[in-house]
Amino acid sequence: MTNNTTHLTDTRTALWKAVGLAGTTLAALPAEQLDRPTPCPDYTLRQLSGHLLAGLRKVALIGRGGDPLGFPVIADDVTDADRAAAWESAAREAEDAWSDPGILSRPLRLPFGTLPGAAAATVFTTEFTLHTWDLAKAVGLRPAWDPEVLAGSLAAMGRALPAEPRGGRVPFGAVVETGADAEDIDRLVSWYGRKP
Repeated sequence: MTNNTTHLTDTRTALWKAVGLAGTTLAALPAEQLDRPTPCPDYTLRQLSGHLLAGLRKVALIGRGGDPLGFPVIADDVTDADRAAAWESAAREAEDAWSDPGILSRPLRLPFGTLPGAAAATVFTTEFTLHTWDLAKAVGLRPAWDPEVLAGSLAAMGRALPAEPRGGRVPFGAVVETGADAEDIDRLVSWYGRKP
């Protein structure tokens, strides 16, 4: 029997880097600004922080073969003061749930369909990267974006989310045009409807 994971890129590495940067950014948010709006419509910093935490918990659930449908969109069971510790705990759980290399070829159920683990990890990497940018943009932080993380998300973005249609059931705005010399993070967020 052949091991199918030998031909797959281990996209978990980028995922854990994105999770780490999200955690660093969350920890740097000024407590007195958590009610500020973010570039992600309908979310304040506090709500988006809770959404990221719920997303990370969902990554662990999916890695264990769980059903993400009906899973909370926002983790509202954590106080602002406890969010960093909750993030670290959720990150450990997610890494544990995804520790088997076989997960890369295993079909995993996501809220919108089933994907092999390698593709699912890229979806999650992109989501954490986008929302980290949202948080940082809202308060003027400048995270140290990892070029390899951005490269994987940029390579997948056209397949993962076509330019059309947008809005309605597709929870992203129209593609925002950027210049040819735009930074990779700006190219990525603009594809998902954000204005760099």
